[in-house]
Amino acid sequence: MMGRSRALGDGTFDGVLVVDKPVGPTSHDIVDLIRRLTGVRRVGHGGTLDPFAGGVLPVFIGRATRLVEYHMSDAKAYRAMIAFGATSTTDDLDGELTPGEGQAPDRAGVEAGLMPFRGRISQVPPDYSAVRVQGRRAYELARDGERPTLSARDVEIQRLDLVAWDDTDRARPTATVEIACSAGTYIRAIARDLGVALSCGAYLVALTRSRSGPFSRDQAHVPEAIRAAFASGHGASLLLPADSGLDAFPSLVLDGGDLQALLRGQVVRAPVDVARDAGAQPNGGHCRIHDASGRLAAIARLEGGRLHPEKVLVEPQPRA
Repeated sequence: MMGRSRALGDGTFDGVLVVDKPVGPTSHDIVDLIRRLTGVRRVGHGGTLDPFAGGVLPVFIGRATRLVEYHMSDAKAYRAMIAFGATSTTDDLDGELTPGEGQAPDRAGVEAGLMPFRGRISQVPPDYSAVRVQGRRAYELARDGERPTLSARDVEIQRLDLVAWDDTDRARPTATVEIACSAGTYIRAIARDLGVALSCGAYLVALTRSRSGPFSRDQAHVPEAIRAAFASGHGASLLLPADSGLDAFPSLVLDGGDLQALLRGQVVRAPVDVARDAGAQPNGGHCRIHDASGRLAAIARLEGGRLHPEKVLVEPQPRA
């Protein structure tokens, strides 16, 4: 799949590019880089990484931007380093630090402290987050000296393991944890709340996203490699198909009049075998519609044996 060209006939690009974002640039900086390299304006990403964080950032190019919404609920996985013995105004190393009141924990204390954070938990987003409060971003209010009022939200922590411990500085020990969690989880909030639970303060000092839904770090390309590939004319070889990661959506082939009707926004009857299994369709009955050549043409929703177009990705043929 990785070697298949994703350049369209008009010389533009179309697909998913998994970037291994370095520490420093914003997620928007990466999007701007891909726009410049591809010459495509329609570029978006599948989940913000803060500048101090690195790792997997799926970037959607061309038609693939229409499919980003189907990835917004994708689970994530991270490797994070948490420092104890202080709090941060931003809950990470970029904020102003205040020494904690209690004694920093030992490894056993952290192991015990992590237990309540596994499973379904409730967390309040950081003050410096992009959550909207009465029309403004929380971080805008925080920067203006206002304390945003943020509601708690439920998230799911499937895995939270302590994998490394460093107490070289006994006043500021660090724990490295690996986390698998639902979309919308704030790793900074876990660090902050762990520090509260241990009565010593804690904040995030490093974060790497190792997986974003179906996209993993072994698929990701660093910006230097991406620049080199496009400079040599081989950039298309880095792109995954636009519907990558949507394997849970059944793939159907339509042709002829049914396909053209669907592309014009009309509801069409599903193939008999698909309609028979309609009750078992996952993901709200979504299906990927391909034409006879294998090109992704649309995303449709299967209801009552009929296909309802939800995303039309190619133009219908002109009427005769």
